[in-house]
Amino acid sequence: MLRVLLLSVLAPATLGLPAPTEPQPRGSQCVEHDCFALFRGPATFLAASQACERLRGHLMTVRSSVAADVISLLLSSDGGNGQRLWIGLQLPPGCGDPGYLGPLRGFQWVTGDNRTSYSRWARLHEDRAALCGPLCVAVSVAGAQAPGEPVWEEQQCATEADGFLCEFHFAASCRPLTVESGAAVAASVSIAYSTPFGARGADFQALPVGSSAAVAPFGVELVCEERPGETEAGWGREVPGAWDCGVEKGGCQHMCNQSAGASRCLCPPDSALNDDGRSCAATGEHSCDKPCEHFCVPSPDVPGSYSCMCETGYQLAADQHRCEDVDDCLQMPSLCPHLCVNTKGGFKCQCRPGYEQVNGECLESVDPCLGTNCEYQCQPVGQTDYRCVCAEGFVPNPQDPRRCQMFCNQTSCPADCDPYNSDSCRCPEGYILDEDFMCTDIDECENDNCPDASECRNLLGTYECICGPGSALAGQTGPDCEPIKVSSDDDHGSGEPPVSSTPDATLSPSPAGSVHSGVLIGISIASLSLVVALLALLCHLRKKQGPTRGELEYKCGAPAKEVVLQHVQTEQTPQKL
Repeated sequence: MLRVLLLSVLAPATLGLPAPTEPQPRGSQCVEHDCFALFRGPATFLAASQACERLRGHLMTVRSSVAADVISLLLSSDGGNGQRLWIGLQLPPGCGDPGYLGPLRGFQWVTGDNRTSYSRWARLHEDRAALCGPLCVAVSVAGAQAPGEPVWEEQQCATEADGFLCEFHFAASCRPLTVESGAAVAASVSIAYSTPFGARGADFQALPVGSSAAVAPFGVELVCEERPGETEAGWGREVPGAWDCGVEKGGCQHMCNQSAGASRCLCPPDSALNDDGRSCAATGEHSCDKPCEHFCVPSPDVPGSYSCMCETGYQLAADQHRCEDVDDCLQMPSLCPHLCVNTKGGFKCQCRPGYEQVNGECLESVDPCLGTNCEYQCQPVGQTDYRCVCAEGFVPNPQDPRRCQMFCNQTSCPADCDPYNSDSCRCPEGYILDEDFMCTDIDECENDNCPDASECRNLLGTYECICGPGSALAGQTGPDCEPIKVSSDDDHGSGEPPVSSTPDATLSPSPAGSVHSGVLIGISIASLSLVVALLALLCHLRKKQGPTRGELEYKCGAPAKEVVLQHVQTEQTPQKL
């Protein structure tokens, strides 16, 4: 007996017969139209990728937490939690940017993109060290931060992992076959499924198109097939007629009737069985209306014969029933003047950069900066808008954004000097030019510009007074803590501060800020009183010298008028002495 077993094992090799090379999945899960399978066995990343492609799939992409949960289910059912499995994530040759903070860190899926809403790296790479490819990724629960959450580990692609995960996408899927609980043979019915990627078993949540089901003890072989015009696939077979009514209702569209051991499909009164013996067609409806995806044209010459036709923009597929899109952009000459984008059943035209579509034509875009009159430079924003930008050290003027004004956000900045005249320099407002051609911020608080405030705060280019509780503007901030009183009384003019009448005094504005209005009024009154006192003294001296009344009146009155009119710039009316 041992010799027989050894012979059966060694026979394929001794006879030159090829041994099975395709790996068999150890577990699989299907979610809607996507299926995932786990394969065991040492393999490099390249070998694993080729194995998945031979099965018409690719290495698994883990773009969401749902896909991660699928991996956890596959690992838990297989029991090999301590092993590493390749997934379809790789870093191309070359070194990536260490500052790249994307969730995939520069890696790409084998599908050629990097779209994802999920990542689970084992190492955080806090040192921001550059990653150099080629590198590939394997999943493992060995370094998982939480139980049942496999982590991603970078590996050399040439190393062998303990297995790999494949992903398969299908156009549609079938639900598992239903068996009536009341059927007499329900307890003895067993169904064995087989998928296109090699997974076999009896427990599946969904089965992709192309899967087969062997139903015992009836000896029925069913196949999951796409149904034209329907989103969900269904079970069928090439042999017409119903199978046992206890399994999937015999495949009947309407009703299955089993009598004398034979199963037969029935249709509503206004319908009749089609040629497959399971589907129904309304009376007057041709049997080809269901198989044809778009239109059915019955043949007038051959009864029961028909041909399918497609809508504009589509053409018949190889099976002569389905319709597939025609790529209109491949037609010559081109249907579009610039760019053509194919769509389902049609196409749309787009313009190249620098052009815009107007009434179906591509016209050259108008420069939005044309005629904007920016002082320094114009920068387009989109196709129709713009903004003015300024040179370094300048910002747009808030009142006129087309003009630029000096700007300094530090305590000192270089002055803007004429390159041909070093004596012609200027500084931003609130700054003063020093000997090194630097603009230094003026500390207005050193000039006691906030006498009534509890605090003076120097700012870059300006200052502010923080008004104390004893001021009229308590709790507020501004350039002053006392409101300017504007009086309508005739004795105080129109409210403008009076100017000193002293001929030799020249009032220059304070470099640190504005002067209080009360101070100006006091200076004016004091100056006027001094002039009056001087005139009175002059008249007294004249009287001692014995001049006539008329002469004294002329010499004393005239100078007073002249002084008042020349140096008092208010609306006050001077009184004669």
